[in-house]
Amino acid sequence: MCELLAISSRQASTVTYSLPEFAMNGSALRSNRSGWGIAFARDKDALLIKEPEPAAASPWVDFIAQQKIESRCVIAHVRYATRGANTLENTHPFKRALAGQMQLFAHNGTLEGIEDRVITETLSHEPLGETDSELAFCLLLNRLKPIWRAAEGHPTLDDRMAIFVKFAAEMATLGPANFLYFDGDTLFAHAHRRIYEEGGRHTEPKPPGLQIRNCQHCAAQPEYACQGLKIGLHDQRTIVLASVPLDEVGWEPLPEGTALALRNGEEIERERTL
Repeated sequence: MCELLAISSRQASTVTYSLPEFAMNGSALRSNRSGWGIAFARDKDALLIKEPEPAAASPWVDFIAQQKIESRCVIAHVRYATRGANTLENTHPFKRALAGQMQLFAHNGTLEGIEDRVITETLSHEPLGETDSELAFCLLLNRLKPIWRAAEGHPTLDDRMAIFVKFAAEMATLGPANFLYFDGDTLFAHAHRRIYEEGGRHTEPKPPGLQIRNCQHCAAQPEYACQGLKIGLHDQRTIVLASVPLDEVGWEPLPEGTALALRNGEEIERERTL
């Protein structure tokens, strides 16, 4: 199924992602072979590379592995298409500008009937593709826009978190709602339920939807490395979120209906949505 990954660090870290697990999850051996994408946040913008093709056969995967890209926040996604064709506009992560700041979003799950909750013509950001995920992103931005327009710089965390928590709770009534959302300052995440592939069959959606690993205790090491992912620690705080653990040490399954706010490699808020 779809796989999510996010990294939040106190300083811009050198992130090298050779994507072996990423590529395996997008190979013909797995069901999620509809596309992949990775976004590196940079100041007010983001470097976004994505492709509506299997990661295992992509030359872009090798290209990314050879680069030493620095970022405080990285979001990656492997897609298993349940809504919309295998096209670039339907491939995660999605990005949009709001109040002069690039926003990033990725989703794991299917939100049945979200079209009935949204009048597209009233959205400040229109979807380019056909996915429920991008429509959810546009809905979230529509709800955030008033507080962004009223603020000088970023709105307060309390205001942003309240909107994100309410949004995630509503989306969870439609189906699995595992979200990663970065607004240039804070990485918001929501852990819900996900479908697992067990014995060649897909399970019913069940928790955990996301796992978290706090690498603060790893700071004495020069880097954190697992499954081809390498993060330069440089004596700093780093938190990693993933759909499934990337190694066997230090991962915490997030309870169903958990919303997080991460900033600069530190968890600053956690709320329940269920």
